[in-house]
Amino acid sequence: MTPPTLKITKTQKHAVIPRYAHEDDSGLDLFSVDELTLEPGEFKLIKTGIKIELPDNTEAQVRPRSGLAYKNGITVLNTPGTIDQGYRGEIGVILINHSQNTFKITVGMKIAQMVIMPVLRPRVLVSDALSDTARGEGGFGSTGDA
Repeated sequence: MTPPTLKITKTQKHAVIPRYAHEDDSGLDLFSVDELTLEPGEFKLIKTGIKIELPDNTEAQVRPRSGLAYKNGITVLNTPGTIDQGYRGEIGVILINHSQNTFKITVGMKIAQMVIMPVLRPRVLVSDALSDTARGEGGFGSTGDA
């Protein structure tokens, strides 16, 4: 079976095309075209210099890089960020600095990862009642775990 195609175009010539670091990775690495600093507690939109055209019935999820989070306290603010199939603008990543140190973002730095996921678009039905389950309305903390 032929895999679906993700079309990519550059908005800046020095943009790095997203790529999988390993053959069996789930996420494509996203790279910065910006050079800037993030002060402790600060968040900024980081540009990638790319636009994408997703395959039908998919979305792209922008997720943090575990190494940036663990080593530097840098993560994606609205994780996962959703890129809808119909969006054709430049991909940006909102990073936040949760550390106590200033963090420098450089051109070409891996800043996040992008995972392409299938999307279900169910029909919405308003109903007077929902089916019963063993859990029922048990929510936060209902399983007894801390």
